[in-house]
Amino acid sequence: QMQLIESGGGLVQAGDSLILSCAASGRIFGPHAMGWFRQAPGKEREFVGAINRGSTNTRYADSVKGRFTISRDNSKNTVYLQMSSLRPEDSAVYYCAAGGILTSTQRLYDYWGRGTRVSVSS
Repeated sequence: QMQLIESGGGLVQAGDSLILSCAASGRIFGPHAMGWFRQAPGKEREFVGAINRGSTNTRYADSVKGRFTISRDNSKNTVYLQMSSLRPEDSAVYYCAAGGILTSTQRLYDYWGRGTRVSVSS
């Protein structure tokens, strides 16, 4: 089993930046692709972005492209989500997930964290 713990969420104003972290323990972190997803109140969980195991490829949802950046440090078993130019519609619980391949498909991720809440005020 792999345990994932997200941190870094909080209340910010529109236009601010925030960095989320996801620390992994248990199974070996390096071979896994890592994804970030989010779920706003009353909405389904949606894909935000993902990074492959070697950090050579990333993918982002159109809604965050150019504003969010995913990176990882395999030596620290941690993946990051740098968020800038935040908007009220970015408010959600953000989850990280680990899987075998870089994908936006949630069911292909094997391990999930419990999430960290981001609230963006206008």
